[in-house]
Amino acid sequence: MSKRPRRNHSPAFKAKVALAAVMGENTLAELAQQFDVHPNQITTWRSQLLEGAAGCAIYCGRKASGSAASMSPR
Repeated sequence: MSKRPRRNHSPAFKAKVALAAVMGENTLAELAQQFDVHPNQITTWRSQLLEGAAGCAIYCGRKASGSAASMSPR
């Protein structure tokens, strides 16, 4: 039995798979078969996407509230 060579997935591919997992239209097993990756990898990418999205929401919220304060009349 020969080993499969290690594959490097692009960030765009990871995001595509993670978004499909977040949408929840298919099971992890179905997504794993569709994208030819292990279900644990999909779970990891989904978690990273959700953590990044939460961080972005926090950062964007601070930035928006800071810019609103700077626009107020003095």
